[in-house]
Amino acid sequence: MKQKIEHLGRVKEINRFPVKSILGESLSSALVDSRGILGDRLWAIRNESGKFGSGKTTRRFQKMDDLFRYKARYEGEIPILTMPDGTVYRGDQKKVHEALSELLGFQVNLSKEESISHFDEGPISIITTSSLNMLSKDLGETVDPRRFRANLLIETETTGYFEDEWVDRLIQVGESVTLKIVAPLQRCVMVNNSQEELKQDARILKTLVNNHSAMFGVWAKVERNGMVNVDDEVIFLN
Repeated sequence: MKQKIEHLGRVKEINRFPVKSILGESLSSALVDSRGILGDRLWAIRNESGKFGSGKTTRRFQKMDDLFRYKARYEGEIPILTMPDGTVYRGDQKKVHEALSELLGFQVNLSKEESISHFDEGPISIITTSSLNMLSKDLGETVDPRRFRANLLIETETTGYFEDEWVDRLIQVGESVTLKIVAPLQRCVMVNNSQEELKQDARILKTLVNNHSAMFGVWAKVERNGMVNVDDEVIFLN
């Protein structure tokens, strides 16, 4: 007897962030390896003490203001950075370090990941349209998914914080990629920050704190590599 396939949804968006904590790029397809979306957060803005630029200060990260005013995309394997004034630098140019240092007001370098991970939690971050709809209902207006900087946005037909139910389960995305859902994602003030035309909005995190213990989305580790595409089906494997 064939096992019943449990359909969860389809991939609506694939997002990659070449440089940690700055804006990234939307993709129609992406390779996934053990580290996650190929090239995702592979680079970071690093200060002289080795901490990475972020919206918060922790053991590994230093809070750097207005990072969402910067944007990155890949040209081959090289990140291409766009500064707040629109000036563009290649990541392999020496002057990108000088420009970032001048704009941020202290010495930094654009650095490729080495032994210390750039990820806050894990390789792949996932949110669903059902969770977005639930948060929008709690807030009283539509919430833009860009605030959560997720690698995958899954379009679902259910209601509530659906991906909470996926923890400890295996999902398959498309024909080959298998992900193990590890844990919910704890959110911080970065979800409130302005980016592009989205304005600063302190209600986002406050609403999550009050209604869902500040959790939104889940993170996953990669069990099987492959390619993911927009519109790929997502199913449970166990």
